[in-house]
Amino acid sequence: MKEIIFLVEESKKGGYEARALRYSLFTEGNTIEELKENIKDAVRCHFGEDLPNIIRLHIVKEEIIRP
Repeated sequence: MKEIIFLVEESKKGGYEARALRYSLFTEGNTIEELKENIKDAVRCHFGEDLPNIIRLHIVKEEIIRP
């Protein structure tokens, strides 16, 4: 496997949530740094020895602007 992509969003409870595209993987963290470590742990747990070469994060930030 070459890569796995995670969609990262700010959590309504605070912190961040990440879910993998095409795989049943979900994790969260209070900071981006904690989230990255949790993502690596989740990927290692899920794939074992057959790890992807790249873990790509697609970080989405929702903002509301008023005209």
